[in-house]
Amino acid sequence: MTDITVSDPAAARSAPPTSGAGIRLPTQWLGVAPFFLFALLFLILPTSYLILGAFQNPAGEFTLENIRALFQPSIMAAYWISIKVSFASSVLGALIGLAMSIAIVRGGLPNWVRSTTMTFSGVASNFAGVPLAFAFLATLGRLGLVTVLLRYVGVDIYRDLGFNILSFWGLTLTYLFFQIPLMIVIITPAIDGLKREWGEAAATLGASQWQYWRMVVIPVLWPSFLGTVILLFANSFGAIATAYALTGSSLNIVPILLYAQIRGDVLNNPHLGYALAFGMIFITGLANAFYIWFRTRSERWLK
Repeated sequence: MTDITVSDPAAARSAPPTSGAGIRLPTQWLGVAPFFLFALLFLILPTSYLILGAFQNPAGEFTLENIRALFQPSIMAAYWISIKVSFASSVLGALIGLAMSIAIVRGGLPNWVRSTTMTFSGVASNFAGVPLAFAFLATLGRLGLVTVLLRYVGVDIYRDLGFNILSFWGLTLTYLFFQIPLMIVIITPAIDGLKREWGEAAATLGASQWQYWRMVVIPVLWPSFLGTVILLFANSFGAIATAYALTGSSLNIVPILLYAQIRGDVLNNPHLGYALAFGMIFITGLANAFYIWFRTRSERWLK
């Protein structure tokens, strides 16, 4: 029988690893460790703390009183206003953004138009808070630039049209500044995924342009469109900085009411604030669940 030694290269390759080969550290996880740490400290733990606080009283005892308090008329009205603002801004933003995306992808425009639009959309989709509120006050406020210029041509949007930047439609219009760019950023890859062969096949079969859009393009884009509308809804539902800087307390939406409950003024009731936050988490979580479901359906067509 041939004696196998370590000096034999073939034997060394075929021999099983020994227990003393050393332990390999999972270094491949080090790259994503900051993400998991960030998510744990700033998302999972705070959310868990809010949910737990929604079911506790100041003494730390379990109670449903905070949840029952959400159904009082003033809080229900705040939720309803927030839902209406979010719905209006998400639907309008989605329709306008979809039209702009189709124009820059399939409208035959120069390439620089698409690159410029996508660059601006990436920046504008994250432009919110006090700077955005100030920009709209300086533009469409009672002494804003556009308002004053329109007065010179005989149109007073506040007196003649009943417009008010500190109202429902004023806040909705302000939200459109970041809703439309976000729609463009998300829906453009879906429009890019429409295969040219589908249009050629439809034309070969005698379909008109309208039939191609109605029977091919719209069914394929519909899940992506609905999913993005839901994402835009969740995006605007939780926005507070822009709304508070623009309207103050004149428009009673849920984020502003939540801020009033927690900041320590006469309305101070932290556990009711936790319950308000729990309601917002539930609504936005449900919206994101639907978004993921629609996104999964759309990706099956666009692969």
